[in-house]
Order: sequence, then structure tokens, then C-alpha cells
Amino acid sequence: MPKINTELVIFDLDGTLVDSLGDLADSMNAVLEGLGHPIHSRDSYRYFIGDGIEKLVRRALPPESVNESTVPEIAAAMRDEYSRRWLATTRPFPGIPKVLATLRFWGIKTAVLSNKPEFATREVVGALFEDDAFDIVRGALDGVPLKPDPTSCLHVLSNLGINAARGVFVGDTSIDINTGVNAGMRTIGVTWGFRGADELRDAGAGYIVAAPLELLSVLEPSARRTALKN
Repeated sequence: MPKINTELVIFDLDGTLVDSLGDLADSMNAVLEGLGHPIHSRDSYRYFIGDGIEKLVRRALPPESVNESTVPEIAAAMRDEYSRRWLATTRPFPGIPKVLATLRFWGIKTAVLSNKPEFATREVVGALFEDDAFDIVRGALDGVPLKPDPTSCLHVLSNLGINAARGVFVGDTSIDINTGVNAGMRTIGVTWGFRGADELRDAGAGYIVAAPLELLSVLEPSARRTALKN
């Protein structure tokens, strides 16, 4: 397939840039155990994560315990628990730092867009990546719809002055692919994260790659960006 000429790559965070499954699963399980509820395997959390903390809580709780009064309280407990252990095992996937450095060298702008709360998104990125790795880092904000709604994605594009057709969204779930499609961007699904190729393909991913460094064989700077740089 031909390479994608691009001026901007927007990355999902959890499952795309960083392997955070263990810390998220351990945090939620600690909350469940404290409440006397059954806990789940780490693999189960691959399908709980991606739509924000409250959806994670709803999926992890026993169905009979899900109600509008308890979910916000348990979500707050989850945020508190996660704040104490979010860096215990979370690390960038092998090859991701090289991908980011290469994109920067090529003159391609980069951004992070996550459904993780804004403060946590910035903490993770600030701790695990170079200060200049991304042009914009954005997590979930009160009053702003979560992915796959394109609002935050369009905000990133607008702030960087880049047309959606010249951008690429990279992520490991159908949520990410749908976000990119809804924003009018091209999309790349990655299979090293929390989900698999079938989900990404069904969501309409334009490309699917199996390892971070494969991104460098798919992407290239747009002629317009190269001309501006020169």
C-alpha cells in the first residue's frame, strides 16, 4: 500500500503509546476487592478500558451493583487508587520513543488525545516522554465529549492549523479509529495494544500495523510540510 503523506499524527495513549494495562487493572481490582466485589483478570481489562473511568467502573462492577449513585463514588475511588500506582509498571511500548523522534526529525507534528482524565494524561506523558515529544497533549475534560466524538480531535487540528485530511489518527481500539473517521482523518490501527486486528478492521482502519517501528514504513512527511520546513 502507498505511504501516508501527513503533517500531523495524533496518538491515543493507553494501549498505543504506553502499556498501562497492569496499573489500570491492579487499581480497579484493588477498589473492587475493598468493596467486597469479585476481581477480574488483566486480560478482561482489555475490553473494559478505553471509554473513560466511569465506563470502566460500570464494566468492572457486578451488574447488580451498577447504579447512578454508586458509580461516581467508585469512579472517584478508582482515580484515587490509580493516582498512587499509575507508574508502577506503565512504560512506553518498545520502539515508540524512536518513532516519536523520527517523526519530529521529519517535521511531522504529534499530539496525544486520550479518554484518560486530563491531569492523569499529562502526568503519564510528562513522566515517560521527552518534554518536546508532542505539540499538544490532551485528556478528558469536563463538559467535552469523550472519543469517539471528534470534538477534541478537531480542537487539536484547529490549534495546530492543520486540515483533517492532512492528519492521521493512530490507536489500538475501534474508539480511536472511529474518532479519526468522525474527524475526517486517515487512520492507523495498531495491534500491540489492548484489542486486535479484527476490531480495528471492522471499525474501518485505513492501515493496520503490528509493531511500533512499522509506523515509520507507513508514514512520510507531506510535500507541503517539507516545503514549509525548507
